[in-house]
Amino acid sequence: MRLKKIIAMPGLALVAALAAVLLLCQGSTLAAGKAGPVKIGVVFPLSGTEAAYGDCGLKGLKMANKRRPSVLGRPVDLILADNLSNKVGSCRETSRLVREDKVRAIIGCLTSGNTLAAASVAEKAQVPLVAPWATNSKVTRGRKYIFRVCFVDPFQGQVAAKFAREGLKAKTAAVFTDLSQEYCVGIARCFRQAFKQMGGKVVLKAFYNSGDRDFAPQLAAAKKAAPDIIYLPGHFREDALIALQARAMGLNQPILSGDAAQTDELLYLGKDAVEGLCLTTHFHPQGVETPAGKRFVAAFKKNYRYAPESISALTYDAYNVLLDAITRAGSTDPPAVAKALDETKDFPGATGMLTLLRHDAIKPVVILQVKDGKFRYLTTVRP
Repeated sequence: MRLKKIIAMPGLALVAALAAVLLLCQGSTLAAGKAGPVKIGVVFPLSGTEAAYGDCGLKGLKMANKRRPSVLGRPVDLILADNLSNKVGSCRETSRLVREDKVRAIIGCLTSGNTLAAASVAEKAQVPLVAPWATNSKVTRGRKYIFRVCFVDPFQGQVAAKFAREGLKAKTAAVFTDLSQEYCVGIARCFRQAFKQMGGKVVLKAFYNSGDRDFAPQLAAAKKAAPDIIYLPGHFREDALIALQARAMGLNQPILSGDAAQTDELLYLGKDAVEGLCLTTHFHPQGVETPAGKRFVAAFKKNYRYAPESISALTYDAYNVLLDAITRAGSTDPPAVAKALDETKDFPGATGMLTLLRHDAIKPVVILQVKDGKFRYLTTVRP
């Protein structure tokens, strides 16, 4: 495995990214046959506001490559690219991987907004892209070369609404939406629709943007509306800040979030304010049922000395699903790989049995709760 290029970045971010790359390189081998390597591009946020997500993804990728470093008797050459946590970088790096590195497929970009940007480039170039963690419905819609190994937001929003109504006994909700994140816009809309269909009432729709730090106006409106719950499906940084400020203002309602909150950074930044927070997500070691999942958890704990989270597990699955498709296609020809991906059925992944239906994964949703400063498993909801 090699690093073709990392975009210039601040010193600490560069050190962290290079350290991750060195870890990845340890799992590589060039001894799998005499043919040239199979080039697979990886577009991740190695720096910027989403770098914490990229770090998780790299860990899962390293585990997958270590377990299966070759395909069709050829070494897998993972070419990492940093999208700088933005859409421009996602487009640029995807284009570069296709044009300069001649990759046969791409894994990325984690968040929905950046994946949507990269997907348009990959689709035009007719290069398969497998998204580990992009849940927005538009990612795969109408596309032949774009796939995902995670569930979609309509299902996640429906599960969240059902949990709010039945698990939290909520009749009313205030819904906070990050307008700069397609993921947040999509899942918030899905939640509102499902919550209303289930007899709930949305008493407040509050809006903000990534990078905001003062949420006093939105929270003052929420306090006046007095909802039973606050639905906050944002990224971890804003979720933590909103929770801190909500509790300081006397808003003690349960907070329900989405899969983007499942990071240790949420716990570190939010401290006591996120205690009791519930969230819908993709994976938790306690909810693992497949032998493949149990092997992944054991290997991850042995390698990193802590339990894996959703992004690591989904990236692990994305790599293995892609290599499984290449194996079944018997070729690295992009159209053949795309066809094999489209035919993926009952694949035993770390996050469960995986079938792709119209390029989307049919997967269960896991519900967690922050308790004693840790993510605790509550239940699994199946399609």
